[in-house]
Amino acid sequence: MKKLLTMAVMGSVLLVSGCATQTGLIQPTQNTTPEYTKSQTFFIGGIGQEQTVNAAEVCGGAQNVAKVQTVQEAKDIALGLVTFGIYTPRTAKVFCR
Repeated sequence: MKKLLTMAVMGSVLLVSGCATQTGLIQPTQNTTPEYTKSQTFFIGGIGQEQTVNAAEVCGGAQNVAKVQTVQEAKDIALGLVTFGIYTPRTAKVFCR
């Protein structure tokens, strides 16, 4: 039993060590601080679900949008693990010029 528990913990640590980031680069920028950061709610890995952010509204016009990003941060992964994958949030970020 102890060996099974050890293997489960090691497997969980291995899964948590990988974060995921998707970035849509619209215009090059040196800005490393997002103008907008919000956790978005998804269930069961977000299969067939979507959330939208109006980046043009956040940046005051489409010409001011530098990049948009979705990140699965450590806190998002931890919440997914605690709920056994039922609740799987992601963090959305918008960077402006």
